[in-house]
Amino acid sequence: MKKTRAHVIINGRVQGVCFRMETRRAALKRGVTGWVRNRSDYTVEAVFEGEEPDVRSMLKWCDVGPRLARVSEVSLSWKPYTGEFVSFDITFV
Repeated sequence: MKKTRAHVIINGRVQGVCFRMETRRAALKRGVTGWVRNRSDYTVEAVFEGEEPDVRSMLKWCDVGPRLARVSEVSLSWKPYTGEFVSFDITFV
């Protein structure tokens, strides 16, 4: 199966609602690697790597996010798979 990488910026009410923690939980459940972090402009940024169906599942999850989040937009950039990650981490700017 094809592996891929997606870079996303998530806008809306996405900080202070456990978005990073729940993103990590969702990624680990799907076997997706990468990272997620809050940005100073109150958005959330993430990189997902893995099997294409699993990455696409994460993108659908990001459209809604955790229960308290209100996602208004997800900006997506597809990138070449690198295999650089061994887990999914919450990182800091």
